[in-house]
Amino acid sequence: MGLLYLGTPLAWDDAKKYADHVRTHGITQFLHIWDRVKDKNGDELLWGDEIEYMVVSFDNEEKNAKLSLRQTEILAKLSAIVNDISSDNDNTIAVPTFHPEYGRYMLESTPGSPYTGYISDLLSVEKNMRYRRSLARKHLKPNEIPLTFTSFPRLGAPGQFTEPYHDPADAVSSHSLFLPEEITNPHARFPTLTANIRRRRGSKVAINLPIFFDEKTPKPFIDPTIPWNRSIYPEDPEARNGAALPDHIYMDAMGFGMGCCCLQLTFQACNVTDARRLYDRLIPIGPILLALTAASPVWRGYLADVDCRWNVIAGSVDDRTEEERGLKPLEHDRFVIPKSRYDSVDLYISEDWINRPEYNDNPLPIDEKIYDRLRNHGIDDLLSKHVSHLFIRDPLVVFSETIDQDDESSSDHFENIQSTNWQTLRFKPPPPNSNIGWRVEFRSMEVQMTDFENAAFSVFVVLLSRAILSFNLNFYVPISKVDVNMGRAQERDAARSRKFYFRKDVFTGSSPYSSGSNSPVDGAPRPKEKKLRNCFPPPPAPLNGDHKGPVEDEYEEMTMDEIMNGKGDHFPGLLGLVSAYVDTLDVEEEALAKIRSYLNLVKDRSNGTLVTAATWIRNFVRSHPAYAKDSVVSQEINYDLLVAVDEIERGARSAPDLLPKDYTGGNKDQGSI
Repeated sequence: MGLLYLGTPLAWDDAKKYADHVRTHGITQFLHIWDRVKDKNGDELLWGDEIEYMVVSFDNEEKNAKLSLRQTEILAKLSAIVNDISSDNDNTIAVPTFHPEYGRYMLESTPGSPYTGYISDLLSVEKNMRYRRSLARKHLKPNEIPLTFTSFPRLGAPGQFTEPYHDPADAVSSHSLFLPEEITNPHARFPTLTANIRRRRGSKVAINLPIFFDEKTPKPFIDPTIPWNRSIYPEDPEARNGAALPDHIYMDAMGFGMGCCCLQLTFQACNVTDARRLYDRLIPIGPILLALTAASPVWRGYLADVDCRWNVIAGSVDDRTEEERGLKPLEHDRFVIPKSRYDSVDLYISEDWINRPEYNDNPLPIDEKIYDRLRNHGIDDLLSKHVSHLFIRDPLVVFSETIDQDDESSSDHFENIQSTNWQTLRFKPPPPNSNIGWRVEFRSMEVQMTDFENAAFSVFVVLLSRAILSFNLNFYVPISKVDVNMGRAQERDAARSRKFYFRKDVFTGSSPYSSGSNSPVDGAPRPKEKKLRNCFPPPPAPLNGDHKGPVEDEYEEMTMDEIMNGKGDHFPGLLGLVSAYVDTLDVEEEALAKIRSYLNLVKDRSNGTLVTAATWIRNFVRSHPAYAKDSVVSQEINYDLLVAVDEIERGARSAPDLLPKDYTGGNKDQGSI
C-alpha cells in the first residue's frame, strides 16, 4: 500500500463535489508526466514482488485460530528495527520493507530495493521471501504466525475470529452483518473508502459465492448464520430482501475482498512502447496464472464451489449505482459500466500491427471529453481510450488538504483514480521527479502457502516476461475470451478440469523465434546473455503486409497442460518458451538446477501431478475427522488447517500432493506454535 497520506478525508456527499476537479487535474498531471518522459528510453530491468501476510493468533487450549489485529503495533516495531536489519543479514539480501494493508491483520512486504536483470537476483527471491517471513515472525508474539494464506476461512463466521474480539454490531463504515469496524486498518483512508463505496452505490456490496454441496449440505441451502432480522443500520434488511441468494455464501463488506492476500509482480520496461507491449502480452496470461495459483475455497466458514478470490474482491469494491449496473435507465449517472472497478483488463493498448482491432471487442465506455483532450495533446487513440476509460470512475477518497495541488510536481489526483482501478494488469507511468521508468504490474495471482511456491511463480512470470521480449511472442486473443477465461479460472479444480481460450500460433515472425532472438534457429551457436533481456527486438514486419483470416481461427480451447507444456509440434507451451529463453542465458549448472526446480513445480501443477493450494485445502477439510460433510468449516477444522499450513511452510509436515518430494521447508529455526 505504500505511504498513506495523513489528512482529513471527505464523506461521499462532500467528496463527489470534487469528482470533476480530481479528474480534470488528474489528466493535467498525466499530461505533464507524458511530456516529460514519453521519450524516456533505455531503462534497465528492475522488478520486484509484493507479498501479503495475515497474522494469525493461535489459541491452543481452545483450538481456535484468530486474526491478530495488532497491525499498527507490529509495523511500528518492524519500522523501528529497519536501521539495524543489516547486522542481522549476510549482505546478500536486500533490506525488506513492510507496509500496512486494508485488513488490520495484514502485512505487505517488498524486497526493499528492486531486483535487477542478473541471474543472481533471480535466484535470491526465495531467500529474500524467507528472510522477510522470518523477520516478521521474530517480532510477533510466540503464538502468532505470519501466514501467506489468501483468504481467512472463518472471516465473518459466527464466534470469535479476531484477537481481540469485536462485535460486528459496531460496523459503522461497512454496516456489515458479519465484520466489525476493527477489522479495517484505522488509517482514515480505509474506513472512508469502505463507507464511500457503500454510500456511492446506494446499498451495501453484495457478494454471493455458490456453496459446495457435499453429502449432507441442506438443499436448498439457506444460511442459518445470517442475522436475518438484525435492525441496526438502514441496510440491514437487504439480506432478507434478496441480496443474500439461496444456495450461496453471502458477504456484504469490502473487508471480505480487500482482506485477501495476494502475490504481485512489477516490471520496469525499457520505454513506454515496450511497457505497452508487455502489458498486452501478459493480459491473456492473467487468468491462466489465477487458475494455477488458486488458493481460496473457504469463505465465511463454508466450503464454496469456487477456488479463487477474484470475484469476491470485485464485488467487495463495486461502487456502481443501479443505473451504472444497467438495472435502471440512466438519469443521474453518466455511463452504464459493465464491470466493477476491480476486475479484468478491458483494452489492449499496444500500437503494434499484431494488435488487431478485433481483439478489443468489449464494450468500452469512455469519458469523451477526456479522450478528446488527450487526443488533442497528441496521444494516440488506444492510450487515450485506456486513460479515458479509467477516468469514468469517481475518486472515492478525497482529502481536504490535497484538493489543490501543483500539477507539475504532483500526481496525486491522477493516482487517486489510476490506483483505484484494480485490474489484472496495471500500466504505470513514472512518478514525477523520479528516475523510475514505465512499469507493468501483474496482479492476478493468489499468494501461496510457502515461500518456495511464491518464488517459483515469481521466477516463472519473470522468465516468461523476458521470453515475450526476446522472442516477440504474440498471445493476443479477443478481450472477451480473456474474460471468459477469468470466469473459468475461478471454478473448482479449474486447473485440471477446465479448458481456456488460448492462441494457437504465438510467434510473430516466419520462424519459431522472431528476429532479434538469441535462440539458435539455424543451428549456429550464439553468445549467451549475461543478464535478462529488457527490451523488445525490432518488431517483425507484417506477413504479406496484412493479417490473414478471421480472428476466430487464431485461438482454440486448450487444457492447462496444453497451454503450459505444449500441444503437438507447433505450440511449445509457455514452459517450453521459458525453457528456450533460459537456454539463451549464461547460467551455471547449480543456478540452472534451481531455476528448473521452480519451473518443475509450475509444470507439475499444470499437468495435474501436484494439486493447487485450493484443492489441497478442500481435501484437508473434507478428510478432517470433525467434518460432517455439510460444507461447514468449523473452528476446530480451521485451527487444524492453519496449524498444518504453518507446519508445511516450515518443512515439519509433508504434503507430497502439493509440493515436490524434496521440499524441505523454510524457517525451521522458528519452532512450532
